[in-house]
Amino acid sequence: MKDLSGKKALVCGGSQGIGLAAARELAAIGAEVTVLSRSEPPSEDRFAFLRADLQQIADLISTLEKQLQASPAFSILVNNSGGPPPGAIVDATPEQFLAAFRQQLLASHLLVQWLLPAMKAHGFGRIINVISTSVREPIEGLGVSNTIRGAMASWSKTLSREVGKFGITVNNVLPGATRTGRLESIIKRKAATGTPQAEIEAKMRAEIPVGRFAEPSEIGAVIAFLASPAAGYISGVSIPVDGGRLRCV
Repeated sequence: MKDLSGKKALVCGGSQGIGLAAARELAAIGAEVTVLSRSEPPSEDRFAFLRADLQQIADLISTLEKQLQASPAFSILVNNSGGPPPGAIVDATPEQFLAAFRQQLLASHLLVQWLLPAMKAHGFGRIINVISTSVREPIEGLGVSNTIRGAMASWSKTLSREVGKFGITVNNVLPGATRTGRLESIIKRKAATGTPQAEIEAKMRAEIPVGRFAEPSEIGAVIAFLASPAAGYISGVSIPVDGGRLRCV
């Protein structure tokens, strides 16, 4: 059963890319979707909207509470936000690590604490974290991202074991190369060394067994499934959606 009628979903970073695709897929199976982001989603989607910056964790929950007329009653949370800038780990500054830690892990943690009482009260909760395949295999040139994504996966696994008894599942989706603004920025950075962009894209596609990049909707569909009652016995796992690129079992 994939019907989410009567369920409310909060989708972080839902104004574009994978977050927007997830919001649309959740709405397609009946969820009442609210997007949390710095910018509004496309007007044609007609999602409810909460404006917040996940970097501003000191004021995050108070900001959200001011925008809501009642206590939060979301039973689905999609933790999703833009990844840290690319770069070698040896060149990363402490500030870059701290910024990524705040935006990725601490913001997700605060949102879970904020929404957990309602999930417990309803005996139903879905927490889905959009991370990266770097959880399994670190990606070259994404030093800070690799580090923070690993921490996020460990936090998620720990959380899943604590909240399962309340009917709440916690899972991670690990997107591979997906046609989003982040992928474009990574390709452009590599092209800055002088290699033609088309050649870089061809090389990246050659590493993917299915021979192409993912569409955001394909990642969104997996997120929607994990949010559904049909996925009620799946918890504490990290699911790659990468066209078979990962070489690990």
